[in-house]
Amino acid sequence: MRTTVTLEADTERLLRSAMREHNLSFKAALNDAVRRGLRISVGAGAEPRFTIMAKPMHLRAGVDPTRAHDLDTALEVERFKALTVRLVREQTTR
Repeated sequence: MRTTVTLEADTERLLRSAMREHNLSFKAALNDAVRRGLRISVGAGAEPRFTIMAKPMHLRAGVDPTRAHDLDTALEVERFKALTVRLVREQTTR
């Protein structure tokens, strides 16, 4: 379909910029811009909005969840110490 469109100066600058960036013709850049704009305004084909499904972690005060790996390491060290003490006791009681 052939039609006449009067663009405002700022719209023309944006369109010409898109033409240069994407190496498009005026017709292709205009059609692409109209399609994207209508999809967003109508909602057809628009991506669903991203939402975070947050849940309470019920952590004690002072517990930093981003440092959980340090807690795991500390617990592993404690288990190692306890095992070492137990093995030493077993050897000395023999």
